[in-house]
Amino acid sequence: EISTDTHHPAAQRHESDTTKQPNKQRIIMNRGNQVQIVPDASTTGALIVRGVSAFARRNKGITFSYLFGILILLLAGSGTKLTYDQQREYNRIMNSIDLEAEYLASNDYYSATQAYRATKGWLPWSCDDLCQRNKKRMDRAKDRLDAIRDEGYARMSDAKATAGLFSEVGVGEVKDSFWEYFQAGKQFAKRQSMWDAMFMGIRGIARGRDESMLEYALKVLLQVLLNFSLGLIMALFVFVFGLWSIVKSYQPDPLTAVLFFICAACAAFAFVATYLLAIYGAAAGGVYGLAKMAEANLRLENGQGRRQRVQYNRPHYE
Repeated sequence: EISTDTHHPAAQRHESDTTKQPNKQRIIMNRGNQVQIVPDASTTGALIVRGVSAFARRNKGITFSYLFGILILLLAGSGTKLTYDQQREYNRIMNSIDLEAEYLASNDYYSATQAYRATKGWLPWSCDDLCQRNKKRMDRAKDRLDAIRDEGYARMSDAKATAGLFSEVGVGEVKDSFWEYFQAGKQFAKRQSMWDAMFMGIRGIARGRDESMLEYALKVLLQVLLNFSLGLIMALFVFVFGLWSIVKSYQPDPLTAVLFFICAACAAFAFVATYLLAIYGAAAGGVYGLAKMAEANLRLENGQGRRQRVQYNRPHYE
């Protein structure tokens, strides 16, 4: 006798399995109809916003420095303009620097150095009396050149003090210094990326790896991002390291010097970080677009294969 009691545990399990099976088949069919490799743009945007928010909460100091630097970049401008009296005094002091004397002293030092090297010889103890006289002449020329340059730097510092650290002269000098190091960092990244791309291709050919152009392009892209990160971060550190010497040359009071140094360092950090984030965003957007194109092609191929299977399995009637 077969029990037909629906309250029996085995019957309840059988009923629940039969009710869950159509839903399970529907889920599998939906997954088969929609091939998804990468998340949608809305999901990706939500993940990015969540990650940025978490990073900002964990690193409040870096976040504050970045936002403060962005504010400085937007509001700083090119510095305060010099008044008529400041401009006249600045030009008077700068014109008092004897460039002709520095030029003559530099030529004298160069000729004395060449004469000393010509009579020095290869060995350290091979310097005769003529070599010793040339060495003393070279040392006197170097001392004279250093004295003239120190005097010129002192007068230049007095002229900068007349203009002020937050003037267009001070801000312009800091900007020129930053752009010089920034361009040097970019040139380093471009040159290193070119050599890396060439050697990566040579290594792939030498090792006999059968990799596609897409894999090679992704490797080169990652190496380019790494080189730009290293080059620009290194340029930022070198700029900040030399920034204090520029600040001291304007002879400011300690409070003004510290305030200007913090503002300039935060502005440089914000610009470099924004530039790197823009590069990362452009690279990620390109990779995301390629992935979405591959997803669309895979979905199209999957749909064509399914339609072909339906046509092959269609019954024929006479």
